[in-house]
Amino acid sequence: MWHPNPAFLFQLGAGPVFDLGPYYLTALIQTFGPASRVAATGSTARTRRTIATGPRAGEEFDVTVPTHVSASVQFASGQSATLVLTFESPIQRTVLEITGTEATMVFPDPNTFDGAVAIQHPTDDVPRVAAEPPALSSRGTGVLEMARAIRADRPHRARGDLAFHVLEIMTRIGQAVTTTAYAPITSTVRRAALLPPDWDPGARTL
Repeated sequence: MWHPNPAFLFQLGAGPVFDLGPYYLTALIQTFGPASRVAATGSTARTRRTIATGPRAGEEFDVTVPTHVSASVQFASGQSATLVLTFESPIQRTVLEITGTEATMVFPDPNTFDGAVAIQHPTDDVPRVAAEPPALSSRGTGVLEMARAIRADRPHRARGDLAFHVLEIMTRIGQAVTTTAYAPITSTVRRAALLPPDWDPGARTL
């Protein structure tokens, strides 16, 4: 509805898994550690789509990937997660919940890089804020932290091994959709340290 040239999003190498997956898989890895295997199912509601905006409005294009995917991710630490990644729903809603033994933790949308973490116990009527993020620079946070790490000669958080691990998970989800069987994850990664509470994107990068 909004992209003037959206065909690439519906082709091999994209779809909701590759478009949306990096944000949420990275958040889950940061929470639970590396994944060990995945299973998934997928479907395609329409094999052709119509561009709705821009100079090419009205043109049709083929859809060659699943546009609705439900995946189960098993982590090496024993936890599991269920992901629903879709291009089919018009509702702009993201819920990232971590269900624990005593309460449920609600994370902000990793796609927007801001927001508070909330916790809801069974006796709570509504979630209560557990932590507010430090000052952020939205999608520039990773690049800024990388620049500061390079200047300080220390490892940065947006590392290649993390990107590779997320990429393998997404690729294996696509494989699992086709085979309807669990697909193993062979790569691994260490969770990055949290940004310090006093991290300031407005401070000078020396």
